[in-house]
Amino acid sequence: MPNLLRRTVLCATVAATIVAAPLVSVTTAVANPAGTGLVISEAYLKGGSANAFYKEKFVEIANPTATPVSLAGWSLQYRSATATGNFSVSALEGTVPANGTFLVSMAGNGGATAVGAALPAADDTASINPSGTTGTLALSDGTRALALPAGPVANGTPGVVDLLGYGASNTFEGTVRTVPGANNVPNGLTRTGTTDTDVNGTDFSVTEALTPTNAAGETGGATPADPEPTDPGTPAGPAEAVTIAQLQGTGSASPYVGTRVVTDGVVTAVYATGGLNGYTVQTAGTGGAVDLATHTASDAVFVFSAATAGSVAIGDAVRLTGTVAEYDGLTELEVASTADVEKLPGAGVVQPVPATLTLPRTDAQRESLESMLVAPQGDYTVADNYTTNQYGEIALAAGTERLVQPTEVARPGSAEAAEVAADNAARKVVLDDGASTNFLSAANQSIPVSWLTQGPVTVGAAATFTQPVVLDYRNDTWKFQPTTPITGATPAADLPASFSDVRTAAPEDVGGGLRLAGFNVLNYFPTTGDQLTGCKYYVDRAGNPLTVNSGCNARGAANADDLERQQVKIVKAINALGADVVSLEEIENSAAFGQDRDAAVATLVAALNRATGQDTWAYAKSPAKLAANEDVIRLALIYKKDRVAPTGESTILTDSDVFQRQPVADAFRPVGGTAADDFLVIANHFKSKGSGIGENADQGDGQGASNADRVRQATALATFSTSMQQQYGTDRVFLIGDFNAYSEEDPMVVLRDAGYTDLAPAEDSSEYSYVFSGLSGSLDHVLASPAALAAVTGVDIWNINSTESVGLEYSRHNVNVSDLYRDDVYRASDHDPILVGFDLAADETPTPGDGEMPAPGTGTGTTPAPGTGVGQAPAAPSASSLTGANRGGVTAPASARAGETITVGVGSALAGQRVSVWLYSDPVLLGTAVVAADGTVRVTIPPSTTTGQHRLAVTAADGSLVGWTDIRIDPATGELAFTGAELTGGLVAALLLLTAGTGLVVARRRRAARTD
Repeated sequence: MPNLLRRTVLCATVAATIVAAPLVSVTTAVANPAGTGLVISEAYLKGGSANAFYKEKFVEIANPTATPVSLAGWSLQYRSATATGNFSVSALEGTVPANGTFLVSMAGNGGATAVGAALPAADDTASINPSGTTGTLALSDGTRALALPAGPVANGTPGVVDLLGYGASNTFEGTVRTVPGANNVPNGLTRTGTTDTDVNGTDFSVTEALTPTNAAGETGGATPADPEPTDPGTPAGPAEAVTIAQLQGTGSASPYVGTRVVTDGVVTAVYATGGLNGYTVQTAGTGGAVDLATHTASDAVFVFSAATAGSVAIGDAVRLTGTVAEYDGLTELEVASTADVEKLPGAGVVQPVPATLTLPRTDAQRESLESMLVAPQGDYTVADNYTTNQYGEIALAAGTERLVQPTEVARPGSAEAAEVAADNAARKVVLDDGASTNFLSAANQSIPVSWLTQGPVTVGAAATFTQPVVLDYRNDTWKFQPTTPITGATPAADLPASFSDVRTAAPEDVGGGLRLAGFNVLNYFPTTGDQLTGCKYYVDRAGNPLTVNSGCNARGAANADDLERQQVKIVKAINALGADVVSLEEIENSAAFGQDRDAAVATLVAALNRATGQDTWAYAKSPAKLAANEDVIRLALIYKKDRVAPTGESTILTDSDVFQRQPVADAFRPVGGTAADDFLVIANHFKSKGSGIGENADQGDGQGASNADRVRQATALATFSTSMQQQYGTDRVFLIGDFNAYSEEDPMVVLRDAGYTDLAPAEDSSEYSYVFSGLSGSLDHVLASPAALAAVTGVDIWNINSTESVGLEYSRHNVNVSDLYRDDVYRASDHDPILVGFDLAADETPTPGDGEMPAPGTGTGTTPAPGTGVGQAPAAPSASSLTGANRGGVTAPASARAGETITVGVGSALAGQRVSVWLYSDPVLLGTAVVAADGTVRVTIPPSTTTGQHRLAVTAADGSLVGWTDIRIDPATGELAFTGAELTGGLVAALLLLTAGTGLVVARRRRAARTD
């Protein structure tokens, strides 16, 4: 029941409440896709039953906002599925932390004999006793019993903050969320993120991977497992004889669900251990060269039977009697006991053979092969390894290319982006380990983790299948299962697949006399958790702290040993880059801990120098003027002292409140160089995609949360860059860092429209700096001004971090008996470093005696005029020289607004040369820039320019007149224009009009042919 107006009003109301008090309270329930209020995020109501994950039931409440929410006066309520009277009430107390969760426990089934693991410490307990399979839960901002009519709950019902109708409940939001299986079928309900569309059937999904998390961030680690088989009872008559193909049917579900059948087959895979509790059988003689045009029903089925899995072996011919079931999309035959398994004579039985075919692109085609043996044909590429160290599974992409974030290559919301998403779905399959083992749970940390123990599994590597696998469907994903469970102890020769080694010991040669790099150092905090009070930690399998989880301002290592493990990787990676200047993101802001602001970067520089054995590195010191409100992480610039030096004090952007981590700028000059060789570096770390409310909520277009803020940050950065070019006297500028935006998303378009070139997509669109949810894209960028672009010789994204398993991080040291940590460069961070080579223009001869090499930080030497690149300012032609005889030779818009950036054409014959653009009557230098290949330059009309008719003139580097034309300057409109950005080609800018004093924001989203 979404309602944009109501969401906007709620956003403004919440904003006002936040100003008034530190804890907010929501008063009515509305559809909340913006994520501006509390929601029920997870419900596990089968606790204590047979096969249960946990002894207790629980409800997890999530707070997607940046402000803690008090539950004083709130309640959790329950009503049975068919009732129409008042709800049962259990009052709540406590506080849901900002962007956190709150765990409410309830008594489980079974009493003293309750089955399952203990929950993490609950934040509150409730006295209600919900059914495990059907009923209605309500989160209320009051303690009076709700009395709701049966049927859909109206949007805005007083007292209802969130409601979950499940099973066969008569009360629900939108549609009821069905729950498969009885209490002995272990599953729960989970919400995707914190989005609330008021439709229980789509907002919630059934899961076996529960993550009960309390306000302290502590979570459970129970191992999902298929349920024990249910007793089918005494059949009303004889079992119906069917073939496996008949049992499977040609649709997504079996036509025999709930029917007791008997069928024959040959065992092709056995999972007696590892949690799958069953085996697969396939009709004798099937498989081979399958024609999907005519093969419409699978010849195999998964037999769910813990009681009989240990009594069969691959190759056995069997006759099975059982009940057909569908379990989360997988057709199963439930066999209760060994009495229902008859071994048949093997003589004359033709063994099934693997189907030889490439991965089918549609669900219907894959359904026709469900549970069958397959020998995958064609190329496969590793797409994701994030969950490999936990569940022993690897996401693969059919073909030679990775799966790509749609907004990396296409504009958000475009048809092209949808095509990329569809292609990703058609090419994805998960290679599993034949088990449901959670290697991070305490019970399983002594089992060597699958795949990673045998060797590195790197995103981008080629996967080669050497043995057949079973095409399986679990956890809402198509999977390749080995025919028996594997672990890290399985010999590599016995694994069904192997992986190519795509690691590189060093980045590619990018050429150039100088090199610039960006490196996200993954919360490098020399102030370790044990130096502070209140820190809570993630721990290794022995209980030793590894890294800070919550409870304090530190974000990195738990203690000195952990810091050393983190630091050695970062040091080796930075030194191996071969860069002369490095931008650092996610480094500790030591001022937050009462230390010198530069203490952390000084610590890292000292470690880098110890590794080189000499005084190689230095850092750009913090300026005197700092932002009023700084985060606990910051940006920093380090450089090699024998290669370059800063031309002056660094500068932090201090006049914008949209940044949490303020950009820092500094200009550098090569040792022995002149002012003509100066280049400007501006380091950035934009707001993350993780959370946002109101206009900053995830809009569902692929750009994640807080896109509106990132657009504003990009706009402010373009303005800051213009100012810094004037301050430092060079238009050769690189914008570098973690922009938290993929290449075709709005913030990057803003910067492109301001005249900057995103180097990595321009130089090599096949490289990416980040992997998230199995999709590759670049959040990290280096953008070059036209003058800088002319000097670039090469770009490389060095894939040493994002493509490696998280299990290799310092923060995962000793979490498994196979300790994957090594003191090398791999997985030093979660973002890959990006390296740019460039040559300073050899044909620019500085004025004699100009710009002697400054001592670091002194800023001595003649400062060139903005944009000239030499120590001599360009001269403006006299107004009288602009005559009708020399009019023309250049093009410009007939009109422009004050503050607008325009494109000026001077002809491709001047491509690569520097020109200066002037505005008359009084000559005002709009800028000096290198002419692009298409014969254009971009300049900004000063906001203070008087309205009316003007003349725009262009001069060459030698001062000669290129030409001039008329231009009318109009007043700035009521819209907020992007500073330094012109929106052309039908591109509608994501301009944000802030209503004064209300926090109400109306967003207009861009639509264009180009995408991220």
